[in-house]
Amino acid sequence: MPATILLDLSHTSHTRARTGIQRVARSLWRELGPAAAPVTFDPHQRTWRPLDPWELKNLGTDSFSRKRGASWPVTAQLRGHTRRLLGHQSLHAQLSALRPSGLLVPELFTPAVAAALPALFAATTGPRVAVFHDAIALKFPELTPAKTVARFPSYLRELLAFDGIAANSEDSRATLLSYWDWLGISPSSRPAVTVIPLGIDPVCHLMDDKPLGLAAEKSKSRIRKSEIPTLLSVGSLEGRKNHLALLDACESLWSTGENFELHLVGLAHPQTGRAALARVHALQAAGRPLRHSGPVTEAALAAAYTACAFTVYPSLIEGFGLPVLESLAYRKPCICSAHGALGEAARGGGCIALDRVDAPSIAHAISRLLSTPSALAALTDAARARRFRTWSDYARDLATWLTTLDRRV
Repeated sequence: MPATILLDLSHTSHTRARTGIQRVARSLWRELGPAAAPVTFDPHQRTWRPLDPWELKNLGTDSFSRKRGASWPVTAQLRGHTRRLLGHQSLHAQLSALRPSGLLVPELFTPAVAAALPALFAATTGPRVAVFHDAIALKFPELTPAKTVARFPSYLRELLAFDGIAANSEDSRATLLSYWDWLGISPSSRPAVTVIPLGIDPVCHLMDDKPLGLAAEKSKSRIRKSEIPTLLSVGSLEGRKNHLALLDACESLWSTGENFELHLVGLAHPQTGRAALARVHALQAAGRPLRHSGPVTEAALAAAYTACAFTVYPSLIEGFGLPVLESLAYRKPCICSAHGALGEAARGGGCIALDRVDAPSIAHAISRLLSTPSALAALTDAARARRFRTWSDYARDLATWLTTLDRRV
């Protein structure tokens, strides 16, 4: 039997939310396939164990939830208590058949999971790798949920126990190393930190290497006078995503007679997304052409990308910025920030990268693409010329890098 990588999915296996971290975790589970053994810390059984069928179903479903938190049905809670009372085998006792060659933790783990990690570390003699998504809670604490801000310093220290950290972007890697420098932690006391960019799901038209031709592309990207163009913005409504600036920008354009629809896709955060959601409702009540679909299935998301003229991703900071690359993969130009990980995503072309993602700058960029078909066509051509990493590429690179690491004492 080939060696297996333990894959910690303690949160993702108990939620149907589709935030960026959940997409990374689910994609790794799907792409690693038999090479990965998904596990969870069961707080009711008080041990690590392989996933039960209902948890595997959560990973594979295309349905979604409007709640981000983990959910444990009463039956699962009772099962965990029963297993614990009956002395059911722990994960450690089941590992002889799995021959684990390493451990991969793609989630932002909780204090409870962190406290249980030593037991999981002991279950494999191979390298232990964590995925590092971002340090947004450090840079924008005022736009981050209070619990996340309070938790984050401990989390960044807990990462020091791993053998390797795979950052999603150069910006995320640099921020993590800078924080450890600030703590006074010497390089010899740190795990190896590398950058392994995320992937995206393949888009069918990218599999065809035959050029469509400039004229065909221009005809597709041109905004017809008889149609109302749709601008798409994909991302959860929360403080750092900066939807208020986007909504102000659109309102300023609508008030001067610009004719377009704004379509928002994404879950509203109950704490930091409240102001943006209230603004959405106010604009809708005023009769503005604005839709908010909330979370949607993968098929509905693909349809939204296909139907739009271009996208706007007004986020102030990201660890990677999947919606930017997904937009470009659909040959839809994107307006986004020129800084940090978003600047890295925009670097290959197809974007209007803004030095400031405030309302006037966003409005100017939208107006330019609405009024200048040649500018939209040029960005469409640039997007079409790009090639994108897939989730398969990401899983392969991450698993390969894991095998190169030494186990730290």
